[in-house]
Amino acid sequence: MAKLTKLDDIVSLCKRRGFIFQSSEIYGGLASCYDYGPLGVELKRNVKAAWWKSVVQMRDDVVGLDCSILMHPMVWKASGHADHFADLIAECKKCNVRTRVDHLKDKDGGGTHPEEHTEHVDIAAAAAGAKDLSNKVCPNCGATGQFTQPMPFKLMFETRMGANVEDSMTLYLRPETAQGIFANFANVLDSTRVKIPFGIAQIGKSFRNEVTTKAFIFRTREFEQAEIEFFCKPGTDDEWFAHWRQQRFKWYTDLGIKPENLRFREHDPDELAHYAKACVDVEYRFPFGSGDWQELEGVANRTDYDLRQHQRGMRTLNQWYESGGDLTKIDLKEEAVDYQKGPLSYFDEQDKARYIPYVIEPSAGMDRSALAFLVDAYDEEEVRGETRNLLRFHPALAPIKVAVFPLVRKDDMPEIARNIYDDLKGRFSTFYDEKAAVGRRYRRQDEAGTPFCVTVDGQTLEDHTVTVRQRDSMEQVRVSTGQLRAYLSEKLDM
Repeated sequence: MAKLTKLDDIVSLCKRRGFIFQSSEIYGGLASCYDYGPLGVELKRNVKAAWWKSVVQMRDDVVGLDCSILMHPMVWKASGHADHFADLIAECKKCNVRTRVDHLKDKDGGGTHPEEHTEHVDIAAAAAGAKDLSNKVCPNCGATGQFTQPMPFKLMFETRMGANVEDSMTLYLRPETAQGIFANFANVLDSTRVKIPFGIAQIGKSFRNEVTTKAFIFRTREFEQAEIEFFCKPGTDDEWFAHWRQQRFKWYTDLGIKPENLRFREHDPDELAHYAKACVDVEYRFPFGSGDWQELEGVANRTDYDLRQHQRGMRTLNQWYESGGDLTKIDLKEEAVDYQKGPLSYFDEQDKARYIPYVIEPSAGMDRSALAFLVDAYDEEEVRGETRNLLRFHPALAPIKVAVFPLVRKDDMPEIARNIYDDLKGRFSTFYDEKAAVGRRYRRQDEAGTPFCVTVDGQTLEDHTVTVRQRDSMEQVRVSTGQLRAYLSEKLDM
């Protein structure tokens, strides 16, 4: 981007134009929780629709799923989340603020690249081993080396299900959407005609009790994920990893993200999750601080870890009942999986062989993606001595596609404009406005990111043409009312 957009500019615009509000604002707000307003909900819906179209609708090898947020506790025992899904935190002895250890920076400014979350901390081993934090700086008060010994902090939210004591159990709000896909692997195979290689896609809410939230909607405790679990034959996983890496980068640039604001970052071997053979992040240059590269999406080779774990979990289910639902008393045995009898294995009819598939997982945050599209679309320019703020959204993402105005509220112009609005709103997300001078109405739509404005004026009464104004160039052309829908459909590629 030519100049770095300030995050404060984005936050201000989002509040002013009705994209995103602080949750429970009338009560002082709830930290790290946000509500999507009239324009924001349309933007996010369009981002999700564009993702779904790209990975499900336009492909023959991916099907969709929508899993329950609440799942059997054994899902999280088998996946490893119940025992290992935690962040290491340390508390500053001076100000008593807790911070993730991997977010602490050295006194000289150095430090490790912060991970999104840590899935290999052993919660049972609370001591977590000695760590030297003597050169680390507290991000809250600036004290150096004044930290307690690191301790694990569990990231899953707990809740209870059941009204009676005897049938009540502890459940978790899911910290990711992936496990619902793995748990339904056999169901999808049995109910469809999919054959490996194929993928299962899902968009849904996830919840993590993050120690450190960050930068508006970038990292929150409640968020929406879009994930694909792509199942493939072992030995072909490197090829599919490369395929999805390229496809997911291209999705962002196809929807208008400037290529210079995107990059790949390969995970080093020592930062890979315990289940991963390889992982790469698609990073975006967000306007945090002086402009920080942060993860937009991760593409991971999860090997056959998850399906193997759930086969083990199914075999030890009786332990859960015998333990009274206490996950800490369950021992997931590490015995070899019986490929011939495993319910989550796959029989390859072409090769006449049974195996547990490898999985390539592209995982994106829809809130984080919406923020990236907002940041990248934001622009300011001087027009006749005034600053014009606008959002240069790709048409597929724009919350409003077309705005319709009567130039003035007389001479039947409002009636004609209303008829045009009624005709277009069945095809596009359309907005009608007749208040204030037409120039101010244009500016409001520029800030909303609306690609086209249609104005009914005096000439409309004479020759049945209207003025169509394009957002980015501000160019205006005359189009007949009879051809208007076709003209806009072509321009919007809809």
